[in-house]
Amino acid sequence: MTESFRRSGEYPQGDQQQSAYTQGDAQQSAYPQQPYASAHPASSSSDSDSADFSTSSVNPEWPPPPAYEPAQQGAAPTALLTEPVSPAPAAPRRRAKGPLALLAAVAIAAAAVGGGTAYAFQELTGNDTVASSSTSTSVVPTSEKGTVAGVAKAVSPSIVEISATSNAGQSTGSGVIITSGGEIITNNHVVSGASEIKVQLSNGKSYTAKVVGTDSKKDLALIKLEDAPSGLTVATLGDSAGVKVGDQVVAIGSPEGLTGTVTSGIVSALNRDVTVSTDESQGQQQQQQGGGGQWPFEFGGQEFNGDTGSSTTTYKALQTDASLNPGNSGGALIDMNGNIIGINSAMYSAADATSSSAGSVGLGFAIPINTVKADLDTLRAGGSDS
Repeated sequence: MTESFRRSGEYPQGDQQQSAYTQGDAQQSAYPQQPYASAHPASSSSDSDSADFSTSSVNPEWPPPPAYEPAQQGAAPTALLTEPVSPAPAAPRRRAKGPLALLAAVAIAAAAVGGGTAYAFQELTGNDTVASSSTSTSVVPTSEKGTVAGVAKAVSPSIVEISATSNAGQSTGSGVIITSGGEIITNNHVVSGASEIKVQLSNGKSYTAKVVGTDSKKDLALIKLEDAPSGLTVATLGDSAGVKVGDQVVAIGSPEGLTGTVTSGIVSALNRDVTVSTDESQGQQQQQQGGGGQWPFEFGGQEFNGDTGSSTTTYKALQTDASLNPGNSGGALIDMNGNIIGINSAMYSAADATSSSAGSVGLGFAIPINTVKADLDTLRAGGSDS
């Protein structure tokens, strides 16, 4: 390989060349490392005798370019020096899981199904709780809302016939299914003193029931089916505080053993003071005398359906002109949305009525459902009579 520099004496103008080399040394001192000088060696051909550094590819007097383009102050970094900085991705939203999501789904589903809210929640959670709602909740399908037929279709499966056998004989009443486990609310005087209780569902099937608790002061009793079947239709308990005089109502029960009888009318009055007997022997005596299961009561200072005796209690009742007859006791008084607003308990019928004048005269009374709901814990604990 030919050498990069000429031997001395080959340049005709040595002094000038020396000066040039001197300047070159100075230049090399200013820029100690010149990558371009080594990258472009001098030509070794015979024609290079006429060449000088003025025609070289690199002029020693010029500063060499930097290895990289210097970054400008304040400028964004180039792709050669660093990777582009991407904005941090937004944290993905986490969807609610577990019980909170389940409860939210149930809340949405509840708003959509309307009247089935309380019952659907009861079935999902598996709690044997009472289905309860305000009177604005509709149990009746929208297409039949506000009709007696719609109310009867929706609520009749929740109403039962009760046959109670005692030393005085057998009496017939009604009851309302309030839990899927087979709890049934009825009047105390329907099951008072009973040694055996039979319950017939709306589908005609009969089951034995036992008394859970009684409260003679409110004329209420709670019984429960033994070996209760699955799929019982639970009634929705409304809010009797929202009931107004003139509201349309439907009554369902088993008057004279006619299971599932439906009648209708209006709320005639509120907060009527009704006095009933708390002595079960009074009711048994009436049954023996052909009272047909009518329970004696007092209203406005007068006695109806016999002697109430000396042991009595008074409660505030809803008055209705819906036809009630013996056997309706313990059955349901229902608003037009299908909510239970009262438990029918007393009805007037003339003692001297003949075949031409027998029947309801439009004076019936029901225990407000709010009174029933407030008494449920007491009844489940055995009642106030235990």
